[in-house]
Amino acid sequence: MSTSIAAAAAIDVLPPAPAWHGASERLAVAATDRLATPLERSNFLVSPDYAQTMAYVYSLSAASSLITVHPFGRSYQGRELFYVLAKKPANSTGDKKPVVLVQAGIHSGEIDGKDAGLMLLRDIALRGRDDLLDRVDLVFIPILNVDGHENASADGRPHQRGPQIKGARTNAQGLDLNRDYARLQSPEIAAVVRLLKQFDPALYIDVHVSDGVDYQYDVTYTFAGWGTYARSRATADWLMRDYHADIDAALARQGHVPAIYPSWVNEEMPHLGLRISAEGPRYSTGYGDFTGVPTVLVENHAMKPYQRRVLGTYVLLEQSLKTVGRDQAKIAAAKARDRAARPAQLMVRWEREAAPFTRQAFKGYRYESYVSPASGATELRWTGEPVTLDMPVFGVRSMHEVALPRAWWIGPEQQEIIASLRAHGVAMEVMDAPRTVAVEAVQMMSGKERKDLRRVQKSVSLPAGAVRVPASQPVHLLAAALLEPGSDDSYLAMGWFDQALPPESPIARHLLAPWADRMMETSPELRAAFQAALAGDAALATDPQARLRWWRDRSPYRDRARWTYPVLMERN
Repeated sequence: MSTSIAAAAAIDVLPPAPAWHGASERLAVAATDRLATPLERSNFLVSPDYAQTMAYVYSLSAASSLITVHPFGRSYQGRELFYVLAKKPANSTGDKKPVVLVQAGIHSGEIDGKDAGLMLLRDIALRGRDDLLDRVDLVFIPILNVDGHENASADGRPHQRGPQIKGARTNAQGLDLNRDYARLQSPEIAAVVRLLKQFDPALYIDVHVSDGVDYQYDVTYTFAGWGTYARSRATADWLMRDYHADIDAALARQGHVPAIYPSWVNEEMPHLGLRISAEGPRYSTGYGDFTGVPTVLVENHAMKPYQRRVLGTYVLLEQSLKTVGRDQAKIAAAKARDRAARPAQLMVRWEREAAPFTRQAFKGYRYESYVSPASGATELRWTGEPVTLDMPVFGVRSMHEVALPRAWWIGPEQQEIIASLRAHGVAMEVMDAPRTVAVEAVQMMSGKERKDLRRVQKSVSLPAGAVRVPASQPVHLLAAALLEPGSDDSYLAMGWFDQALPPESPIARHLLAPWADRMMETSPELRAAFQAALAGDAALATDPQARLRWWRDRSPYRDRARWTYPVLMERN
């Protein structure tokens, strides 16, 4: 099948697109206008490639002193990453204005943000909308995943209406960049994290396009933990209250249908309801939450026509500049409160609650069932008939929380961890002389077999070059998520130590048994504890290997028979 036939077939199976006209249509200029963006010149059919995008950006820079273009890194395949700075000259007092940082194309097939941003930059630079820069500066990344953007095809994302040719979700390494904020494995996200540290934005906007279910909303957006489970509580409150109200009102005035982004319990069974969840720092929104940066994830609805999605994104970005300009003092105060907070514990794992915590009216479409000859099973088919549904909304409950220490200690041999922490802006103290410290160590079977984590108190001697990472610092939550072994976003969970083994091989059972027998004979205290353990644990009493492990773990050999996680906790 040819590419064009495959693309046409994919579009044919989408639900019908509802007719739409909105006031935001006036934001587009005619295809023949000399200032038209590449997308407008194609009547909203074809989004420009990397070279065309950068050529348009440079044409704006050449025509307006408000626009400058700056490199900030290179992709895995060596393409330069650029951001556009839209900024008015500083006033006579040199006051620093808050920054709104917008990135498009982290998933480069979801490229609405690039085309909306180019239109907005054009209007700021050359069509009288420079008033948007009176109280804010705009930093705009047209394409973050530039390698994936150039890996474009008419066959990409067949569930998405436009543009005609779409880039790839992953970068050249095959990585989903919106899972890399904690790991920093990709050059693209490492560069973005440097940019976040450089500008410390008042608002960070990450523009995507949804997958899956059909519904009436065209522009949806959300925040870390959908606001409910945010760790940075003050900034989350501002996002959920002031920002949310402004964006919904602006989009509605322009003819759009906005909502908080719906996440489904099961996309194949939409009637089961919606879910909201906590987030870790691997995501853009989670990373912003863990570092005290107000962050918005935009998820335009994939099945809406491309022009409608791009225009809605323009409205959202325009209103974001206005809202941040108005609320800059409020945002700064919220960021300061969040970064000054020192929670004693951090939830690191969670699961969905069995019962909903609320219900909400949801503007969906009716769907029906049919038997698919291809699958041989009952499948869903969307009808395009509007319905309002009463949907249950499920939250999460904590499965594991960790108590945060006063500090973490890391030996000088762990230079990769130390470098990663520095890249994240985590503060640390480097020891210029050896130190002996009382710590809590975590032991387990190996760096890969992370079951049965045991915490032991011990005194350790650390050489010069060891680092102490204090928990009391602005990015304390990020440090905790990266360093605490129970965290799903820790270096341990990332697999950094999968090859790490205990310093000694296991003792053969035929030798461990007589050793345990000898310990049992010579230590009345241990013998009594063992007998009590057998009496209270039937599984232990009937498992010979578990009985021998009980003795091994109370022997002098214990520390060498288990692997010790190389991040130590200072509790006192």
